[in-house]
Amino acid sequence: MTPSRKPFEHAAAWYSRDFRSKDDIAVELEGRHVDVLLRALAHAKAQARPLDGMTARHFPLDGIGDEVAAWRREVCEGRGLLLLRGLPVERLSVDDAGLMYFGLGLHFGRPVSQSNMGDLLGHVVNVGGQDRRERAYRNSRELHLHTDRCDHVAMLCLKPARAGGVSGYASALTVHNEILATRPDLLEALYAGYYLHRFGEQPPGEPPVTPIRIPIFSVTDGVPCVIYIRGYIDLAEEEGRCALTPLEREALTVFEAVSNRPDVRFNFTLEAGEATFFNNCLVLHTRTAFEDHPEPQRRRHLLRLWLMEEGRPAAAGVRLHKGEGGITPLPGKGTYYAGRTDG
Repeated sequence: MTPSRKPFEHAAAWYSRDFRSKDDIAVELEGRHVDVLLRALAHAKAQARPLDGMTARHFPLDGIGDEVAAWRREVCEGRGLLLLRGLPVERLSVDDAGLMYFGLGLHFGRPVSQSNMGDLLGHVVNVGGQDRRERAYRNSRELHLHTDRCDHVAMLCLKPARAGGVSGYASALTVHNEILATRPDLLEALYAGYYLHRFGEQPPGEPPVTPIRIPIFSVTDGVPCVIYIRGYIDLAEEEGRCALTPLEREALTVFEAVSNRPDVRFNFTLEAGEATFFNNCLVLHTRTAFEDHPEPQRRRHLLRLWLMEEGRPAAAGVRLHKGEGGITPLPGKGTYYAGRTDG
């Protein structure tokens, strides 16, 4: 794909200095919002549908629908990053909070599977400690800025960590614009893309590494997109499944350096009852390492949705990487990658 040689002029091309704090992206939910959500929750519970049988009409948001549509536009077309504050998680069981959040998410996009477990509603909890072979949403280590295998991501905090667990976000469009201004020679490699390891989550019969390069930057029908998972690029090389050229390696180094600059990376901690919705096609995200409370009932616990935006143009590599329904469910398979088994 030919690199864009013009800077992106878009509301999502922001710098961290554009925000004084997370308050600048926050929507404070009022009692009337909460009342509608709780009524919709009761409606959904009465229907007792499985998550994969629910659509937005099964979680009616009568009275706040226009506001929810505006929130969605901010994610899809605006800055790509929104925080909702005041979700009533302290009044609900984990199951009810999950159903409420899932129902709200249906008004933002189509939920897809987040692992071979087929989890449409992901529980972000520490089960793997610092083990890098456990999926990132199930361990406690620090992460690279990255994207997930969907168009939009939503995260609801039920309980924060004892220490750490700070969320970080960076505009991929700003990263692109900065590289264009300072190292345009690296864009060719970033648009050509890299082979990604699939962490053992590929469908049966498919190779452990993507059969084609997945572009970090792409533009399709004028619509930009980013895909960046440094750990999967590195793992493909570590296992000898591909080799990076010096230019490709330098492009990754510069991408990492720019995205982590203090004027680019926007950091804040989610507290209980706060939720983020962000455009995974335009915004990178991360999390610092964290320490849990010793009591199991107080451990860090977030709920996560992977959402697809119907009709969004995408390059072939993007479509391959994300798939139509997220990661293929495989009965009995978990989220741990034990390592190469094919020699």
